[in-house]
Amino acid sequence: MGFLAKMFDKNKKSGQDESVDTKAVDITDEAQEETAEAEKTVDTAAKVAEAEEDTTTKQSFWKRLRGGLSKTKNALLGSVDEMLKAFVKVDEDMLEELEEILISADVGMAATEAIIEELRDRIKDGRLKEKEQVMDALREILTEMIGESQPLTLDTKPSVILVIGVNGAGKTTSIGKISKRLKLQGKSVVVAAADTFRAAAIDQLGVWCERADVDMIKQSEGSDPAAVVFDAIAAVKKKGADVLIIDTAGRLQNKKNLMNELAKIDRVIDRELPGASRETLLVLDATTGQNAVSQAKEFSNAANITGITLNKLDGTAKGGIVISIKKELGIPVKFVGVGEKIDDMQEFDAADFVSALFE
Repeated sequence: MGFLAKMFDKNKKSGQDESVDTKAVDITDEAQEETAEAEKTVDTAAKVAEAEEDTTTKQSFWKRLRGGLSKTKNALLGSVDEMLKAFVKVDEDMLEELEEILISADVGMAATEAIIEELRDRIKDGRLKEKEQVMDALREILTEMIGESQPLTLDTKPSVILVIGVNGAGKTTSIGKISKRLKLQGKSVVVAAADTFRAAAIDQLGVWCERADVDMIKQSEGSDPAAVVFDAIAAVKKKGADVLIIDTAGRLQNKKNLMNELAKIDRVIDRELPGASRETLLVLDATTGQNAVSQAKEFSNAANITGITLNKLDGTAKGGIVISIKKELGIPVKFVGVGEKIDDMQEFDAADFVSALFE
């Protein structure tokens, strides 16, 4: 074979090799694209399934709550319905009777007075003429009074949730349930066991943190709560966690000590996490009615409460305190609990609450 023929044959093989290499690269790229697309599809399907599961859980929860609110519904609207049957027209006598019903349903004095005054104004200007219009008017007034639902504000990383409340209100279980909800939302959570005053508080909180699968930072019983918070903040920074939840002692009977303790914790947070989003949730037991409202007033003097977690709302006729708390203190209910299981808590939905009462 001549020199030119050999060169031609060599170039031809080289071109074939390059062609094979190019095809191999193309096949590899296609395979990678297909794999990425498949992973994307699986990820999307997982998110859809998770969203559907969350929606189903929420629907199940509110279905149970609607059933549980039957006691409040009967105490409030059942009594109103019976009262309306005894009256022929809308007048002052009817308003006085309605006032008694609202107060007995734990709607509270301030909220009751506001409701009656609004109804009186509607009678005067002709918007309320027939007794059949009373229920619709009540629904409009209560919807406006409760206002829009307000979710947690967790705009920074990390954000802080300070949880306060008297012993027995369900503070420990609420922390576990909120931790689980945040974990399901993809957030990493650290819990500070800063209720070092009550015996067994740390152990009980540890059980709920284990159920929620979140980290808990603790010291021994009787330790300085602010020192526990300091350690927890250090753990949050090291881990790069999204949310720090702080348990506190519910010593309302000694308000001075409580205020001093919370002030000390606040100073640690301000120094170590300046500018962090902060929520202060007060946990209340709905079955205690107006006593819960009184607790909210007392705790408001010790802390800047941003929201209420209301437990046992399904087992009481005193659900009217939702209205009372919002009217008297301007504090929104952010979570409601209906049981002892880890999933027995949801964000409060004002529209669902009012609907459950009237439907």
